Amino acid sequence: MPRPSKGARLWLKPAEYGKDGKVRKRSVWVIRDSSKSVVTGCAPEDRAGAEKALAEYIDDKYEPETVRQRPAADILVTDVLNLYLQEKAPDHARPEKTTASVLQLAEWWQGKTLADVTGRSCRAYTKWRVGQPWKSAKPEKTGNAPRLVTEAGVRRELEDLRSAINFHRREGLCREIVEVTLPPRSPAKIRWLTRSEAAQLLWTCWRMREMRNGKPTGRRTGKHLARFILVGLYTGTRASAICQAALKLGSANGYVDLEQGVFYRRPHGKAETTKRQPPVRLPPRLLAHMRRWAKDRDEKTISKKFVVEWNSKPVGEVNKGFAGAVAKAGLGKDVTPHVLRHTAATWMMQNGADLWDAAGFLGMSVQVLERVYGHHHPDHQRSAITAVTSKRSGK
Repeated sequence: MPRPSKGARLWLKPAEYGKDGKVRKRSVWVIRDSSKSVVTGCAPEDRAGAEKALAEYIDDKYEPETVRQRPAADILVTDVLNLYLQEKAPDHARPEKTTASVLQLAEWWQGKTLADVTGRSCRAYTKWRVGQPWKSAKPEKTGNAPRLVTEAGVRRELEDLRSAINFHRREGLCREIVEVTLPPRSPAKIRWLTRSEAAQLLWTCWRMREMRNGKPTGRRTGKHLARFILVGLYTGTRASAICQAALKLGSANGYVDLEQGVFYRRPHGKAETTKRQPPVRLPPRLLAHMRRWAKDRDEKTISKKFVVEWNSKPVGEVNKGFAGAVAKAGLGKDVTPHVLRHTAATWMMQNGADLWDAAGFLGMSVQVLERVYGHHHPDHQRSAITAVTSKRSGK
């Protein structure tokens, strides 16, 4: 009986050396599909580029069947994932993250049908996936141990599988309801920064310098992080929206209107999602900073096209640089870019902000704001405290 195909996947082809010990062919990522091999042209460190090439290869090769109202046992999970990759992923805020998640799911669910998606198989996927190093990790380059996949990471991937299956069914392509069993949600950890912690982190970023041979140079490497942190603290905006914020109106990005002082966090023409991104009026102090960053100084202009730039180019994400700054500032690993959003919400509540105004500013519902951050508000449970400590009149 022939062995089942593993499907299209990435393989890092090792370098080839001549008899003289010199490199004849450099190491490169290759797409392997049965007996077929396709060279991506991506170097070992360009895993993201290789995954993009794999996604394009799969997209070109597979055309999901679109026969309506088929039974779950006749529908391949990979067809469902590929349809989701084609139709929905491009509209996501970070389509490259969705692509990476879908490719990871396809590696395990290859050859399985929707009828195989059960509680047992989802738990088996969780057991197989937990503890694996993230493919984005580069321990050979950073010298640090790779981050390992946790149950929270698996839950996020299975949420993508659930979304893909639900989208497929809503398109009328499957006549059965297929449930995806998720790992339990991790307990909420609302970490926020005190004023002194925020100041320490900002000063650390501002003073960071490039190191060469163990000695600092004059090149400052953390100023863009300091700008990112200021925007996060003053607006409570999610990290991806800050990194993508442009200084001119465009269809692919949110933008900052420096003249009117308004941050349009959602790209123009993009539909609203569950992660609300309403326009927000910029605090005067932050607006003054942004106008100074964008002031024309020829080659020395700080922000030319985007609010946060590194070497005059937009910043894709700040996770690694931010983690390094957090370590240098002496803060814990629990301080992530999303903590800036928690901090903004907490500071608003501590200073007695109106719940409706704060919720609209942050882009969340009043119910969520009150449930998660409401205990920081000075009026929280005030009537109860007054009632329990006051004496009844006439008694």
